[in-house]
Amino acid sequence: MPHTACEVPVIQTKAVPIFRKTTETFRAGARTLPQRYFVSPEIFAEEQEKIFFRQWVLVGHQSQIAEAGDYFTAEVSGESFIIVRDKHGAIHGFYNLCRHRGSRLIENTKGQCAAIQCPYHAWTYALDGRLLGAPHMDEMLEFNKAEYPLKPARLGLWEGFIFLNLGDATASLEKWFEPLGRKFSPWNLAALRSAKRIEYDVRANWKLIFQNYSECYHCLGMHPELSKISPYDSAENDLTEGPFLGGFMRIASDKSLTMSGNACALPVGNFGNEDFRFVFYYSIFPNMLLSLHPDYAMVHQLEPQSPERTLIFCDWFFNPEAAGVTDPGYKFDPDDAVEFWDMVNKQDWHVCELSQRGIASRAYEPGPYSARESIPAAWDDYYLRQIR
Repeated sequence: MPHTACEVPVIQTKAVPIFRKTTETFRAGARTLPQRYFVSPEIFAEEQEKIFFRQWVLVGHQSQIAEAGDYFTAEVSGESFIIVRDKHGAIHGFYNLCRHRGSRLIENTKGQCAAIQCPYHAWTYALDGRLLGAPHMDEMLEFNKAEYPLKPARLGLWEGFIFLNLGDATASLEKWFEPLGRKFSPWNLAALRSAKRIEYDVRANWKLIFQNYSECYHCLGMHPELSKISPYDSAENDLTEGPFLGGFMRIASDKSLTMSGNACALPVGNFGNEDFRFVFYYSIFPNMLLSLHPDYAMVHQLEPQSPERTLIFCDWFFNPEAAGVTDPGYKFDPDDAVEFWDMVNKQDWHVCELSQRGIASRAYEPGPYSARESIPAAWDDYYLRQIR
């Protein structure tokens, strides 16, 4: 039985072995990217076109729109989208603009509505995108409401997470994630619920966020609190090339990555004793960082704003049954995890901002990666293949 604060039931799922690989090949001579990839407006525009416009981009989780009429808005490659659940439970993505004269439809970042109405001339749309009403347009003999639904965006769901793809040549989301198989199924990601979201505005290029996340070479000096619970030199990688990269680190016995060092919630899945002593870190190109703990999952969603600025939305997901347990020996305390990682996040964002400032110097030139930075080097290789 996994270590928990007390003997309480877990979500009943079949345990799936988690593949681990302890050896990998490090490309000798790998160096950091040239300066232009972090400061050039032209390269940033090229990234938006070749990467964020053409590939599957994370925009949220299905639990954000649990009920019919729930919606949130998202930004991808300079475009605004409405993500909404209709009355039949289906999730849709639409460009956030009216088919009349192009007005932005929704200004709020989230909310609830029975229909979507344009604030300009009151054209009204159903939650599935159909145009329901257009005042006085019946005076136009050739006007047909069926010809003016909201413009749809290509949407897909993976493990409960919502992705958009603005291009038309990319493989389906199912095909995109096919190489992972059921690798993440033990964590029941689709069933989890976010207890907290923090938005960070980081003055650094989005690639520096990925590179920082993908190695713990910096952890002993930068994250002393983290290193006490999860030794910085315990990292091993099992995904070492392509769009999915990462691996696991050990957690000290009977500990959790929280301020108290104790588990803060029910396990999110059925792991067995062995896997309750590991935390898994994966980057999913181009804008998702997935951190899988025994008692919660943490997800970073990146939204590049400019060569020197990145918005990061960080969510902490928990077992939906965690808050309802009344056992006197158990305490559901999501803040214990949130406060811990908010501290670690800010440590990381600070050093990423320092990197951005240093890279902008005329004295900067690419430096050598260490053997402990094989994942950032692999990430660079995949990124360059996409941008070229």
